[in-house]
Amino acid sequence: MAAALTAGQGAVIAALGLYMLVLLFTSTPDGVLQAVTGALTVLVLSVLPLSAARGLWLLRRWSRGPAVALQVFALPTGWQMIVSGGPWVAAGLALGAVALTVLACLASPTAARALGIGPRAA
Repeated sequence: MAAALTAGQGAVIAALGLYMLVLLFTSTPDGVLQAVTGALTVLVLSVLPLSAARGLWLLRRWSRGPAVALQVFALPTGWQMIVSGGPWVAAGLALGAVALTVLACLASPTAARALGIGPRAA
């Protein structure tokens, strides 16, 4: 579940980056360089959750750290979206719920065993 939710987060971030690129060609940005830089930055940022999700799916030990870090950053982001009001409230609630769910999944003993984290049997 953690891998699927983290992959979903990465897909949403990548979709936002692609949308920003489409806007570059379909509208008139204030600054072309700034618009390109913003879109490419968002696309590059989507690599972290997508990589972490792939690692979780393949049960790679290293993937837990980046996945947890992503969720820790997602929580205050979701909170800021909620306090912004308007249509951002639903998005912020969804982001917070997903982040808490992924953190709960990754903190479970089952996930720790699957990823080979914790005390080793003698």
